[in-house]
This record gives sequence, C-alpha cells and structure tokens, in this order.
Amino acid sequence: MPKHAYHGRLSVVVPVKNEQDNVEPLVREIAAALTGSTTFEIIYVNDGSTDATQARLDTLKAEFPMLRVIRHRASCGQSRAVTTGVNAARYEWIATLDGDGQNDPADIPALLAKLADPAQPANLELLAGWRSKRNDTFVRRLSSKIANGVRSRMLKDNTPDTGCGLKVFARDTFLQLPNFNHMHRFLPALVMRNGGAVVSVPVHHRARERGTSKYGVHNRLWVGIVDLFGVAWLQRRVRLPVIEPDSDL
Repeated sequence: MPKHAYHGRLSVVVPVKNEQDNVEPLVREIAAALTGSTTFEIIYVNDGSTDATQARLDTLKAEFPMLRVIRHRASCGQSRAVTTGVNAARYEWIATLDGDGQNDPADIPALLAKLADPAQPANLELLAGWRSKRNDTFVRRLSSKIANGVRSRMLKDNTPDTGCGLKVFARDTFLQLPNFNHMHRFLPALVMRNGGAVVSVPVHHRARERGTSKYGVHNRLWVGIVDLFGVAWLQRRVRLPVIEPDSDL
C-alpha cells in the first residue's frame, strides 16, 4: 500500500485576501465538483481581508455546512495562509486552489483519479497542476516562463509549473517540510527533497473575471530569488536513508 493512501477524504484549502466577489462562485463550484464523489470539507483562510470577504463567507456557511472559515487578524501571506488551512484540516489529503477563480475546481477529480491510479509511484505525495495554456497577459506569462525555467534548472524538480495554485498533496508530507514565505512555489522541490514523488497534471486556467491580482512582475519574478537559493541550499544538505528490508518498522 502507498505510504499515504487516499481513502476518499479531502480537505480543500483556499487562501484569500480581498476576494469578496470571487468567494461565492468559487465555493459553489468546489461543492458542485466534489459532491457525491468524495467526503470533503472546504477551508477558506481569510488572510487579513479589508473588504466584504469575511461577511460573504459567513453568509455562505449557512448554505454549505462543509465550509469552514479561519481568519487572520493581519495579512501573513499566501504560504502562511495555506499552512494555517493545512494545520486545521481534518482529512489526510489536501487540495489547494487560488481564491481568484482562475483555477477550475472541476479539475480536482482528475487529480484525485491520478492519485488513485495504481500505475503511479508508491511514494506519490504531490500532484501539481500544470497550466499548459495560460490565460494571462503576455508580461505575466513571460515572467512565469522565465521564473519556471530558472527554478527548474537550479532545483531539477521536473515540474513545468510550480506557480499553479491547484495542487493535491498529503497533509503529513506538507507539515514535515521547511516552512517559509513563498514556500508554496517550491513545493515540488521540497517534497522531492523529502523523498516523495511528484506528478504534474495538465489543468485548465481561466481569466480573472472579478477583483484584482495581488501579484505583479516584481513580486512574482524577483522576490523569490533569495528563496530559490535557500531551497537549493536545503537540497544540497539532505541525506535520505535507505532502510534495509529486515528492519523492525
């Protein structure tokens, strides 16, 4: 049996900041995509929103009993918000989505099907969404292509798109990883460093219809440079033991 078997239970973690107009449609899409196929909960982490995001989430809880809402008093960043949600999750496997509506919740069942495929590696611990057809501006696509290329060459994580918010991973694995700001962009390299396998799965990418992006060229491309060297440093210092089969485990 795989180290982290999937038993049909999933916690969906969505970090949001000032996404008041995207909250309701995305919650409805997540519920529609998963109802009847798996046991699930939806955890929204409100990362210090100053608009009506919290009020709209509170209203939705009456209609969607599987919805849980955690609120940061002040913004701590996307990675910290994801960590808050994973810590609070009740189930063994986590799916993450960006709160802007550009990830399609209808892709989650396809990732879960890959997870349940016996042909996948026994140590599969992360399925990473791959936005093979980006629905973004030219500048954003270019900055992402450059960042992915530099990261891939340095970290050798064999992942074409680490910036996609749609991922499915084992909760225990995530909680064992080094935690730092922007760590969500380096999950494949960190999981591989920990001995887990990573599989990329093509997913849809939609245009943002409501709200404004929290990221631009500078905080997408340049801010992660220091983190990139830090992750490379961590990779060089890991030593994974090979356990002999006659060990008492």
